[in-house]
Order: sequence, then C-alpha cells, then structure tokens
Amino acid sequence: MKKLTTLLLIAILSLGLVACGGVPEEEGNADAPAADSKAARTVQEIKDSGEITIGVFADKKPFGYVDDKGDYQGYDIALGNRIGEELGVKVNYIPVEAASRVEYLNANKIDLLLANFTVTDERKEQVDFALPYMKVALGVVSPDGNITSVEQLKDKTLIISKGTTAETYFTKEHPEVKLQKYDQYAEAYGALLDGRGDAMSTDNTEVLAWAVENPGFDVGIKNLGDVDYIAPAVKKGNKDLLDYVNGVVEKLYGEGFFTKAYQDTLAPTYGDAAKPEDMVVEEKPDGYLE
Repeated sequence: MKKLTTLLLIAILSLGLVACGGVPEEEGNADAPAADSKAARTVQEIKDSGEITIGVFADKKPFGYVDDKGDYQGYDIALGNRIGEELGVKVNYIPVEAASRVEYLNANKIDLLLANFTVTDERKEQVDFALPYMKVALGVVSPDGNITSVEQLKDKTLIISKGTTAETYFTKEHPEVKLQKYDQYAEAYGALLDGRGDAMSTDNTEVLAWAVENPGFDVGIKNLGDVDYIAPAVKKGNKDLLDYVNGVVEKLYGEGFFTKAYQDTLAPTYGDAAKPEDMVVEEKPDGYLE
C-alpha cells in the first residue's frame, strides 16, 4: 500500500510539472495568431472594403508609436498614411511585437507590415519585401556610453528584444555575450533604465533616438554589423499587393517623400545626432533583392 501511494504521488507531481511549465517551452509569443492558409487580400479587395490593415509598432518612437491623444505617429506611420491615400481607403493600424509580427501577416490579421522591419535572408523566406525606405545598422546604448566595443560585453548582460536583428547577430556572431530577452521594446528599455542589464542593442536609428531623450545614456557603438534596409512586407506570395506597394514607393522616391518624412518625424528627436542621408533611402539600392 505504501509503495502504491508513493507511485501515485510521483505520477501526480509529474503531471503538475507539465501543467506548470516544468517542461521547457520554445521561446515565442503564445498570443501570436495562428497561420491562415487562405490567400491574402488583393488590392481590389482592399479597395472594395474601404480599409487597409497595417501592422506597426506602438512603442517604438519615433518610428511607430501612439501619442498622448491615442493617435499613431512616426516615420513608419507617414508611409502607411500615404499608402492609404494612394489606395483611397482608411488605414487601420494594428500594434504588433517584434517576435510575432510575421505571424500577423501569415494569419491574414494584417495586409501590410510597416514595423521597422529589417530585410534579412531568413525573413525573405517568410515574407515578400517591397522596396526599402530606410537603411540601418545595429547600435549599442549603455549608461554614459561606457560600452564602446563588443569585446567589453564579455561577461556582461546585453538586453535585446526577441525577433530582432540584434538577437540574430549576437546569437550567431557573439555567443559569448549573455542576452537578456524581452517581448516588447518598452520592456527592454525599462530593463536598461532599471539596471537589469549593462547595455541594450537594436537598430542604431532607434538607440540614437532613445539616448537623446534619456539623459545619462549614450550610444557607445553606433555602427555594428552590415548596413541593412528597412522595407514594407506582405504575406508570402501576395504579388498583387507587393507590386502595388512597390509602385507607390517608386513614386515617393521621385517626390523626395522620405527625406521630408524624416524632417517631419525623425529630425525633432535626433537633432544634430544624425542626418537624413545617414538613414533615408530615396532610390532603389543597387542589387537590392537580386
């Protein structure tokens, strides 16, 4: 009887461990929408509905964020608004997180992704990228900018957001660096402010802006890794919408739209810390997506 009781206790404990997470789960966003095998909406279907749904960041100032009035603002939003105007439809912005933004496309929860999305070889297999509207590298921000080289990060804790190019870069190129990962950018920056890590890495465009608004922090590493491009993305295979967005972006190149958008949305934050030519793309880069 005693032996039977012991066996029952072991079985109950084992079930409890599984239910409470005793078995490790893969990293990811449990709230991410499930993939939808149905085709994404065509341009005509979007026009007929009177609305395009665009996935953007709600906490990544000055690229995509919600202001005090509850309105979406930023560099990405300027492009989203213009695409809506060209289509003649209302724009419905949906907030996404870096780690799950692709799932929103795959689940047809959004038509277009404008979430400061860097073009990478891995992501090309998941989505179709349009022409770029920004260029970027990685940067590292730290208290007083005291981290000025990757070598200094050894035995230190680097804060990053899941699903970003920073996570990919440091995991592959510098596995010796201890990474502290967060789902949202706001959480990551909060961890840096609270001293839970020694530094944070993401796009240099973003950390430069954040450091300007947070005295006591500076970007000690301003250019890390390759120069990449940020571009709109559509669901894989949605050639109709892809071609339309490319047509809009080409038109905007001719207008100098992105330089003006920089002045309106980014310059107030950056001031003298950056220049439009450091970030803006006003023509198709040689060899892009070829």
